[in-house]
Amino acid sequence: MNLTVFGATGGIGRRLVRQALDAGHRVTAVVRDPARLEVTGGALEVVRADLTDPEPLRAAVAGRDAVLSGLGARARKDAGVASRLTRTVLGAMEAEGVRRLLVVSAAPVGPAAEGEGALDRAMLRVVSAVLRDVYADLRAMEAELARSSTDWTSVRPPRLQDKPLTGRYRTVVGGFPRAGRFIARADVAHAMLSMIDDGATVKQGVGVAY
Repeated sequence: MNLTVFGATGGIGRRLVRQALDAGHRVTAVVRDPARLEVTGGALEVVRADLTDPEPLRAAVAGRDAVLSGLGARARKDAGVASRLTRTVLGAMEAEGVRRLLVVSAAPVGPAAEGEGALDRAMLRVVSAVLRDVYADLRAMEAELARSSTDWTSVRPPRLQDKPLTGRYRTVVGGFPRAGRFIARADVAHAMLSMIDDGATVKQGVGVAY
């Protein structure tokens, strides 16, 4: 497949690029600073862009089979970037008629797991209060997705870890895995790539966790 990855130098983005290349896909990585992209490969094209205007991005998404985004706030002070930058990506995709889009959101944005225990509910309340602005931004991003013409999927992980890829995790379409508290960034990337052709995930939030 021909894929475009936004946020390709981020924790999940660079893993998306590496895993996609390893799987034999052609990848266009859209970054603000190409020097920060450590991944290389003959099937990799790097596009420098600041994501302030959808027009220059049209060539980066035109004719692609899917677009994957790791865009989002890296700290509370960055709240607002996910919805703003995703809006730009959506503008470019809709202008070019590209439909498939997968983005990273977060577990607290979606519904709680069925039968969630008291401890997990308490932890969720604390995290949601601390990162209130970040999650508000992600909810705004998901609202932008819902208004768009794209076949979107919002992948909602819990606390992220920098650990090796396992390929073993749980997913719940429209919900969240019970007692799912952690997942590696590498496995989030793996899940996103595996959902590209999964029609059951289209226009859905998908909880993913160990």
